[in-house]
Amino acid sequence: MTNERLELPVYTFPGDRPVLLIHGFTRSAELDWVEPGWPEALAAAGRGAIAVDLPGHGSGPIVARGAVSVGAIVAAMVATIDAIGEEVDVVGYSLGARLAWTLAATGHVRRLVLGGMSPTNPHAGVDVDLLGAVARGEIAPPDPKYARLAEWVSIPRLDRDTLLWLIEALAADSFDPAVDPPNIPTLIVAGAEDTQVDHIAATLPAATYVVVPGDHYRALISAEFRAAAIEFLTSP
Repeated sequence: MTNERLELPVYTFPGDRPVLLIHGFTRSAELDWVEPGWPEALAAAGRGAIAVDLPGHGSGPIVARGAVSVGAIVAAMVATIDAIGEEVDVVGYSLGARLAWTLAATGHVRRLVLGGMSPTNPHAGVDVDLLGAVARGEIAPPDPKYARLAEWVSIPRLDRDTLLWLIEALAADSFDPAVDPPNIPTLIVAGAEDTQVDHIAATLPAATYVVVPGDHYRALISAEFRAAAIEFLTSP
């Protein structure tokens, strides 16, 4: 393992009390937030935005095996928040929601929006050496899950090796909704055709659960998700 600090690229958009936006797996700040118009929508509501690219995604860092972990990513986001000098509101989608859940436990988050959450760890049990061999075309995928993951990590705009090490880190740090549940105002959003996590929302002391149209992807880019999140973040 390396002790070198992980640094994430940060994109800043004008406005007061910026909202931190954390994208999903195989996505980027550009794809999940900028293209769908989040900075402009937040600005219209009187809020700024900051977004990060995760390792191997967008302009995110390319790292060696063992140099990425959930803790290292969260620490990098805490450093970004500390540079602002105040608590922030956070919106995370899919993988971003899983990371935002852990980030909220650091005490740096005022309000939290979690979209496209998985109730379990989708990378549990993944053998990244096997996955890497499949992705490089060295062996046939043993099952549809490996075929799907190999296709994802091989998307040209991503760094394949960094994504493999990220998957390895996520597999080693299983998400458990009983651990560090957010005790701050939280909005959980799910697409009507996506996995429902109302049972997780019901366990949180200050959570609201909203269903918007769409599957995992279409819910993310929907106007309904954006509107629900901004209404929640700008409410008294």
